[in-house]
Amino acid sequence: MKTGLYIVATPIGNIKDISQRGKETLSEAEVIACEDTRISKKLLSLLGIDLKKKYITLHDHNEGEHLKQIISDIKEGKSVALISDAGSPLISDPGYKLIKECRRQNIYVTTIPGCCALICALQLSGMPTNSFMFSGFVPNKDKAKKDAFQTVKELKTTIIFYETATRIIKTLQAAKEIFAEREIAVVREISKVYEECLNGTAEELINHFNQQEPKGEMVLIIAPPIEKEKKYKKEEIVEKLKDALRRMSLKSAVSIVTEETKYNKKEIYELALKIKDEK
Repeated sequence: MKTGLYIVATPIGNIKDISQRGKETLSEAEVIACEDTRISKKLLSLLGIDLKKKYITLHDHNEGEHLKQIISDIKEGKSVALISDAGSPLISDPGYKLIKECRRQNIYVTTIPGCCALICALQLSGMPTNSFMFSGFVPNKDKAKKDAFQTVKELKTTIIFYETATRIIKTLQAAKEIFAEREIAVVREISKVYEECLNGTAEELINHFNQQEPKGEMVLIIAPPIEKEKKYKKEEIVEKLKDALRRMSLKSAVSIVTEETKYNKKEIYELALKIKDEK
């Protein structure tokens, strides 16, 4: 196995979701950099991997310090696998500083793709996937929560947050104030027995969780704002037709103005004929 750092995605629920390459990498790596050694050793045990390895904890409070040890191990010729408690490392998990420093020192880094809760949730939600933004965990404090929602409110894209079951109702109450009747999805327990995707307004989801106790890891997805169609006045349509007729045939002008204004095609055609007659 080549010396360097291997970013390995691990299952978020079903143990069978580990890739063959991911399993082989964890088997061959001499060092495991992880958030919690107990969780990581349990995973390796379930995968039938020898636990006799060096383990280095890496979390938000010690990353700056422990990355030096990881880089030292790599420079000594060791292979290091970076994993989080579940899913893809660095996605709302530690590792950013480590990767940045490895790049700076020209250390070999590669990724072993796999599960990522935000992508799986987006796939299940039925929300637009052509453009989306991941905003990490919803802030805990009320003001910070509302500020975070206000920041993304006008973005014309699907917005994704991570949230916990214990805070989901308070978060939906804040979302109700900011996003009103916009569609929201709460996806939980992805790839597990009780996997569930709930869609509705914030109020509908609050009612659901008031009757059904929220449980499990959750992903909160907010649909893009609904664009209101502009209503064109007759004078505006006439000006658009005049401009189009100066540049193209009557048929093309009618077609383009109809598409843009969503106005009745027959009426636009009659307006276009009137404009040509006046000329």
